[in-house]
Amino acid sequence: MLTHGQVWGALDRLAARYGLSASGLAKKAGLDATSFNKSKRITPDGRPRWPSTESLAKVLQATGASVEDFTGLLDGSADGVRAHLPREEFQSGFAEDPAPPPVRAIPHIGLAQAGKGGYFDDAGFPVGGGWDEILFPAVEDEHAYALEISGDSMMPLYREGDIVIVSPAASLRRGDRVVVKTREGEVLAKELVRRTAKTLELRSLNPAHEDLQFPLTDIAWIARIVWATQ
Repeated sequence: MLTHGQVWGALDRLAARYGLSASGLAKKAGLDATSFNKSKRITPDGRPRWPSTESLAKVLQATGASVEDFTGLLDGSADGVRAHLPREEFQSGFAEDPAPPPVRAIPHIGLAQAGKGGYFDDAGFPVGGGWDEILFPAVEDEHAYALEISGDSMMPLYREGDIVIVSPAASLRRGDRVVVKTREGEVLAKELVRRTAKTLELRSLNPAHEDLQFPLTDIAWIARIVWATQ
């Protein structure tokens, strides 16, 4: 018997094969960005809400996956999708490997949420129960998390709906793209120019925004972006 969890799990796994969150997959299919959010999978009165056949059809059309590919994901397998990826996906590495990379669930929130309290500890590691999850090919840092970009402040490098994977444990070097949280609660995605014993210099990704320099005492934490959708 097909279960509610199997169907939503298959959608999550399909999204992961394209480096997308559930909301990113919905947008790729021309649906409302919140259509596949976990909060939408249960009705307000606690009943399971299933994705419509129309939504599934749009997802398959947008990704190039077949019905057989999707049904192959119902049991947790990701093998079926690889043979039907569009040509441009072959260049991303997904279709060239002899076996699909392992995936695991990592914490996921929107960048706009990240500045609010309760999501990070003092060292910048994800904490608390307010996170969603995204299935993603395993990264070495067990504390890695995903942020979904909103707005255009990081154009042209990161666009709205892009996912960046952040590793709090990764070493930092000049030129790295980083996520920085100030002690006032602002969360920024910038390029690291220089970090001294007293100051942190950051280059804005959007040329319309000014570069920034902070006293190091004003910085709560800084973490490296290790992967991003493009």
